[in-house]
Amino acid sequence: MELQDKVLRCVDCNSDFVFSVGEQLFFRDRQFHNDPRRCKSCKTRIKRAGLTDGERRPFKIETRATCSQCGKDTTVPFRPTQGRPVLCRDCFQVRRNATA
Repeated sequence: MELQDKVLRCVDCNSDFVFSVGEQLFFRDRQFHNDPRRCKSCKTRIKRAGLTDGERRPFKIETRATCSQCGKDTTVPFRPTQGRPVLCRDCFQVRRNATA
């Protein structure tokens, strides 16, 4: 089967973009089975914003919390779960150094 350029529609901005023969060969070499869903500008925008493709959320989660040890307001890089202590950076370092 001979490859030809394909015109695809971006799922984000609804603009048409060309899926070139070279890109198709690259996809085939990498054993990708699906055609791209986004144009280059939308892929770049998502990548710069640090968003995942499926979830559209930042990779890094920042959650405000109160330190369980000193009571200081802080942000933590995870979603706290009920029943587990949340520590600020200072208290975390103290606890980490004490166990090392």
